[in-house]
Amino acid sequence: MSNINLIIEERAVSIGKFMVGRLLPFRQKRMVGPFIYIDHMGPVKLDERENFDVLPHPHIGLSTLTFLFEGSILHRDTLGNVVEIKPGAVNWMTAGKGIVHSERTPEYLRHSDKSMHGLQIWVALPKALEQMEPEFFHIESEQIPDWSAGDLHFKLVAGEAFGRKSAVPVYSKLFMIEIKSKTRQVVNIGNELYGESGLYILEGGIESEGNFYGPKQLLVAAESSLCEFTIQDDSTIYIFGGEPFPEERLIDWNFVSSSKVLIDEAKEKWIAQTFPKIEGDENEFVPYPTYPKK
Repeated sequence: MSNINLIIEERAVSIGKFMVGRLLPFRQKRMVGPFIYIDHMGPVKLDERENFDVLPHPHIGLSTLTFLFEGSILHRDTLGNVVEIKPGAVNWMTAGKGIVHSERTPEYLRHSDKSMHGLQIWVALPKALEQMEPEFFHIESEQIPDWSAGDLHFKLVAGEAFGRKSAVPVYSKLFMIEIKSKTRQVVNIGNELYGESGLYILEGGIESEGNFYGPKQLLVAAESSLCEFTIQDDSTIYIFGGEPFPEERLIDWNFVSSSKVLIDEAKEKWIAQTFPKIEGDENEFVPYPTYPKK
């Protein structure tokens, strides 16, 4: 992996009462392919008095990808979906012109000790689809392609790579790949990838050109080909990326778009509370953030 262009360390960020490790966006690299936002949640232990509660909030212009390693989240949205997300499954919600969702600890876990660990990801939509009708898909873990090559175990969480295609219905050319190894060995990706790519180390580490890289680091390649590196024993890494868009993407709070006009319209709509309400979760919401004047 001789073409590491940028190393991004996780940065602690509060999302209400919950701290996450933010990877994207980063001031020197706003996106990797269509991936525009990545948070590493946990690992964290919650007792019987603590729960994961992200109140109803809106999105436009993106798809959210939730992938848990531990714990459980109850997803509700304004399309009427009520789905429990468990480890290994993929929640894929496309906001398009606008959707509201909430993410909470399920009722049956709210009065017991619990854990939470996973990735929350936003994937920007192509410009032509930014105003599409919102959609939601839940893909169980057994529907995700996985295979072994020697001591390496692969999982294609989303997109296309290695001649395989995930069941997650993505809207642009992208990939998100999990690689696990119990032993220290060489990984040769070759020219299987395309567009831009990043490598995130969840646990363990990798070696490249005499350098060691450890957990909570995102390595961004100068070009798509990650070529060859040595993975350490008991390691889990994620490689993600794809074809970048020709237009810049803007982010304002939970809104992503190539158009400032669309973002401003969504902002005013949320402030006026004219987005649809979530059935069964109508009484609370996250207000649009106000920032002190400088």
